[in-house]
Amino acid sequence: MEKLHPGAKWIFRLTSYSRYFLFSGLLFYMSIFKIIKLLVKNTLSIASLIIISGMILLTIVIIIVEIYTRMSYNRYLFEIKENTIKIEKGIIWKKYISIPYDRVQNINIKQGIIARILKFSTLEIETAGQSGNGTYGFGRGNNGRYQSEGYLPGIDQDRAEKIREFIMKKIKEKNSSGL
Repeated sequence: MEKLHPGAKWIFRLTSYSRYFLFSGLLFYMSIFKIIKLLVKNTLSIASLIIISGMILLTIVIIIVEIYTRMSYNRYLFEIKENTIKIEKGIIWKKYISIPYDRVQNINIKQGIIARILKFSTLEIETAGQSGNGTYGFGRGNNGRYQSEGYLPGIDQDRAEKIREFIMKKIKEKNSSGL
């Protein structure tokens, strides 16, 4: 199985930062602030406590995000086979996706600003009947956008185009021989 482009780590990293800062940052910050305040027993000013708490929180978040980024990247694999595309992803809960080419409806290649800088693309393979299989919502790490069933967030630009051409060729072969 193949790994994603190394630039995909930035997608995982930025998604993680937005999750940790938005949902748990403030609550965690207040907890650290109170703990430090109890430990130093009013020997530091409030400004010093705020700065120390912020630095501790930032260090913890950076460590957690870096661990998550590396684990996500190393566990997001895909394989282009003769009849199917296989995707394996997940850290705690593994998800195995197998997409037969005859279900493929559309293939999109997208590039955001980070992807253009780092020279990779996002490949989205849309399938027939995918409405229950894709993900939607902020809790899934896709910023509230629908994510197709065959979502590969970081593929080398040339590799993405070759995958697209290969799948389209397979679909044409299937359609010309089947009907």
